[in-house]
Amino acid sequence: MRVAVTGSIATDHLMSFPGRFAEQLVAEQLHTVSLSFLVDSLEIRRGGVAPNICFGMGKLGLRPILVGSAGEDFSEYRSWLERNNVDCDSVRISELLHTARFVCTTDADHNQIASFYTGAMAEARLIEIGPIAARVGGLDLVLIGADDPEAMLRHTDECRERGIPFAADPSQQLARMGSEDIKRLVDGARYLFTNEYEAALIEQKTGWDAEEILRRVGARVVTLGAQGVRITRRTADGGVDVLEVATAKEETKADPTGVGDAFRAGFIAGLSWGVGEELAAQVGCMLATLVIETVGPQEYDLRRGRFLERFAVAYGDDAAGEVARSLTV
Repeated sequence: MRVAVTGSIATDHLMSFPGRFAEQLVAEQLHTVSLSFLVDSLEIRRGGVAPNICFGMGKLGLRPILVGSAGEDFSEYRSWLERNNVDCDSVRISELLHTARFVCTTDADHNQIASFYTGAMAEARLIEIGPIAARVGGLDLVLIGADDPEAMLRHTDECRERGIPFAADPSQQLARMGSEDIKRLVDGARYLFTNEYEAALIEQKTGWDAEEILRRVGARVVTLGAQGVRITRRTADGGVDVLEVATAKEETKADPTGVGDAFRAGFIAGLSWGVGEELAAQVGCMLATLVIETVGPQEYDLRRGRFLERFAVAYGDDAAGEVARSLTV
């Protein structure tokens, strides 16, 4: 199964200030703030929804195709992804702009001052899916993740026109998109990925109720945080089939960043292996557990033996045996 994943490509620059922002602010001078904070630490983490998903799929033995726009400073990040089995040949490199980045300073009270530089992400709208499909001999699925909004719409429309199955994963871009644009992203998707809040936001913004959305998508996949995931789809007789899968118990909670991306990676990997949606969701939940136990969305290690051992504890020996037959790492 040839899968392309479109979405943002970014790095996170995370700094820690040992003092308190509030102590540096003068109420009477807030109209002319000019401050510089001496920070104690800087962590640079690889991120962006598309690389996070591709990384997880690569760790599970697949070779996903990363589709997005980055700057000339992407070379080191590219090398990392390629070492982890990600096809980066369809990443567009901007001649003018740097790779998108999130820059955030956190103080001793966990208050944050942050900026997001869009950078090369704005050029993702220039990418066409057709040449990518031609290069790899066709695409079985395109996951359209959060990115430049115009890029998301263009990729969705092109998939429809070319008859390429697509999954909609608009996530944080739902907040800035209007009703008609959201309808364009959702309508006809084989899978619609959201969390609970995003699911409600789609209904509110489009005016479509849950039944109407199920008429327009193949299946609705809603992550429920610690409660796992719910998958709903219409049945042949017009009813609704509901499948719920619990999370795998985590050993520690280190950082929730990238947990949703990891679930999507595991779920799509399961579909690529040809297993059913229940087992695919279990793989997604297990991978998400590895991420929440690790600081950073691409810093976890997937060791086959330990992964299968924990999978068996969470979902049973039969399920673990079926995963073992597909997991090639």
